Amino acid sequence: MYPFLFRTVLSRMDPETAHHAAMAVIRFLGLPGVSTIARRTTAPTPELRTRALGLEFESPFGVAAGFDKNVHGAAGLHALGFGHVEVGTVTAVPQPGNPRPRLFRLVPDRAVINRMGFNNNGAEAAALRLLRLRRRRSRPVLGVNIGKSRVVDVDAATQDYLRSTRLLAPIADYLVVNVSSPNTPGLRGLQAVETLRPLLESVRDASGDTPLLVKIAPDLPDDQVTAVAGLARDLGLAGLIATNTTISREGLVSEEQVVAAAGDGGLSGGPLRRRAMEVLRLVRSAVPDPDFCVVSVGGIETGDDVQERLEAGATLVQGYTAFLYRGPLWARQVNRRLVALRRGTRPA
Repeated sequence: MYPFLFRTVLSRMDPETAHHAAMAVIRFLGLPGVSTIARRTTAPTPELRTRALGLEFESPFGVAAGFDKNVHGAAGLHALGFGHVEVGTVTAVPQPGNPRPRLFRLVPDRAVINRMGFNNNGAEAAALRLLRLRRRRSRPVLGVNIGKSRVVDVDAATQDYLRSTRLLAPIADYLVVNVSSPNTPGLRGLQAVETLRPLLESVRDASGDTPLLVKIAPDLPDDQVTAVAGLARDLGLAGLIATNTTISREGLVSEEQVVAAAGDGGLSGGPLRRRAMEVLRLVRSAVPDPDFCVVSVGGIETGDDVQERLEAGATLVQGYTAFLYRGPLWARQVNRRLVALRRGTRPA
């Protein structure tokens, strides 16, 4: 049913408009009572429970940052079967993001290009919604992804991150420092170890007992990936998220004029699969400690993809782009396939 709906209706809508329409449905599914009914058919089975970051995840499969920027849909995403939701990216200062259009589908590649620009309502608004969500009896593990406010110079980035950290770390299950989005000028330069170290030290000290992770770009050279992983280990961070979107357009099958029309931005989805796996292996090789949480993101679509990442050393796996192509039962499908793979049976 969903593939037909996508081909005939959703694929003809502006992608951001379609996302807002989907979010309205997801928010409805998160209402008390409605979510209880939905989870009767979508809740992961107990055998998928995963221990990481000192927390228990109902499934190793969760939603990557970018889908729920303003903590509106986390309860509904939980109702659909995701084991955790990473909200954001949240900035200390509310910001509208880049001008529209800023989200583009590459359907033949099962991919998306975005240059959203951290559009969000700011850390204070996110904190209020997180507090309400934490009072719920049933909720997902809640990660919070924080980034630099666009109005803040890179030289003042640390204080900007600290402002978000002090508001959000006390009410997050885990916190992520995002220094890898291609859509905020100067941000990726913070991934250099010499600039990243003081930033992560400051956020680590301010985040208290909340597990802290850092999110890196797939475009880093292999030696820098290894260096950042080692830095995260040496600073006592809880883990690392690999990876963000890519600025590469290599290997796309979409028509060149379609790709050119989309313009700049981060590419996510199927084309990122190979590099995301390479980065995962580099990180896990640099930090083999199983207590160091490695979250693999990029090109995830099926339960087989998730299982492959877990076998390659990922602790948790996140997806986002394939939601567009798979529809609302995506998490349920992935979780059922994971169970089938573990049992050596076909999914029901």
